[in-house]
Amino acid sequence: MSFQESSGLRVPSDMPPKRFTGEQPGWGKDFDYDEARHLSAYLYATELAAGKRVLDAGCGEGFGTQRLAEVATSVTGIDRSEDAIGTCRRTWNKPNLSFEVADVAEAGVLAGQFDLVCSFQIIEHLEDPTGFLEKLRGQLAPGGTLLLTTPNRLESVSENPYHVREYTAAELRPLIESVFDHIELLGMYGNEKVIDFDARRAASVNTILKLDPLGLRRWLPTSLVRFAFARLARVVRRSVKAGMGETTIVPSDFSVAGGNLDEALDLVAVCEVRAL
Repeated sequence: MSFQESSGLRVPSDMPPKRFTGEQPGWGKDFDYDEARHLSAYLYATELAAGKRVLDAGCGEGFGTQRLAEVATSVTGIDRSEDAIGTCRRTWNKPNLSFEVADVAEAGVLAGQFDLVCSFQIIEHLEDPTGFLEKLRGQLAPGGTLLLTTPNRLESVSENPYHVREYTAAELRPLIESVFDHIELLGMYGNEKVIDFDARRAASVNTILKLDPLGLRRWLPTSLVRFAFARLARVVRRSVKAGMGETTIVPSDFSVAGGNLDEALDLVAVCEVRAL
């Protein structure tokens, strides 16, 4: 198996998910932006995971989960997809790393065991975000921390047919504060390479959206919209990559920091449960 080296993170370049949706990382050189943005959250998480018991809720193919195991005492990755967990088990082999087919609502047997729970790019897919946050809190030991990321709606280029709802910082904060004792809200930001990529992507997407000035896509069957979304994701990224030449985007091109959260690409919430 060949690997793409990205700031110490090894991404399997020849093992994408079984079904391409245009929404997941792991699809090779045209999707280096997506992979890097996803994995940069895990780089930040390693700062919190050292010596901790960690749960990665919605681990996907485990690209980032396995990185947490390099610093954590133990890491458990869970995902509802049997295909994803099968890929994890075949690919990542570390003594302190395990993977299980489950969603958070079914992981009660693990309740209270974890010092850190990671949930990256999940909450925007859910009809019941409050219930989801309550389940995540239930996985934490007293004094534990939830690290959550989700796209900032103000910076989204276009609607995503897989997302139930995207949030602004002003919307996300009270939602989390209804469940957790304390929250620090940060942002994921990109450097000049990332800003250039996003500008080119927005221009390409807007060109495509002009073909549907009446918004008729919103009346199409969801399955058809998702089919088109996946195909157009490839078209857009290949167009952008062609314009950027040999430029490659890696996780270190992104950073987590405070600042103007309206300009953040992703919202990053550090949520704490007070010790008893």
